[in-house]
Amino acid sequence: MTDVTDLSLSNLQPAQARRDRKRVGRGLGSGKGRYAGRGIKGQKSRAGSHKMRAGFEGGQMPIAMRLGKQRGATSKDAMPIGPFRTSTVPVNVRDLERFEDGAEVSPDALVAARVIKNTRVDVKILGEGELTKRLLVSAHGVSASARQKIEAAGGTVTLLREPKQAKKPRSRKGSVADADAVVPEAALPEASASEEPAEPAAETDV
Repeated sequence: MTDVTDLSLSNLQPAQARRDRKRVGRGLGSGKGRYAGRGIKGQKSRAGSHKMRAGFEGGQMPIAMRLGKQRGATSKDAMPIGPFRTSTVPVNVRDLERFEDGAEVSPDALVAARVIKNTRVDVKILGEGELTKRLLVSAHGVSASARQKIEAAGGTVTLLREPKQAKKPRSRKGSVADADAVVPEAALPEASASEEPAEPAAETDV
């Protein structure tokens, strides 16, 4: 290594080896001539071709749309997950310990206590942790374990939105099972007593 006292303009050198940048489009004698390192034709030989969005696969079907989707609250025709997925803000019962005994816990109270940021998304109470105070909780949803812990502490749970009723399966009209069903005798029409049995037709000699 050169001594500091011997430094002069004649023995200065960079701390690291320098490497000249690649200069494209400078003629055939530059080492990157003719096609400037881009090859012949194709998408990546064009200007702006290296600014493709993440996940772009050249126009073919993306992998997010080729793979199967998980089951859940989504629209069947919306890919990959759709705008109809239901989302909630989870709040565990351990987060409710900061409220006073007998307090009313609502989404607005949770915002004031800085448990959640805003009330634009539904709130669901989950059962992680323990609760020792009697609280009047009102939320959009509650898990079974959270309801059990709240009620065990002497509190109550009120749902701000009633859960949707499960749809009953539609019965197929005119199915084979309906056609083969045995009709009970009580449902058959009874013959009236006034009606007399029909007499057999008289035989005629030909």
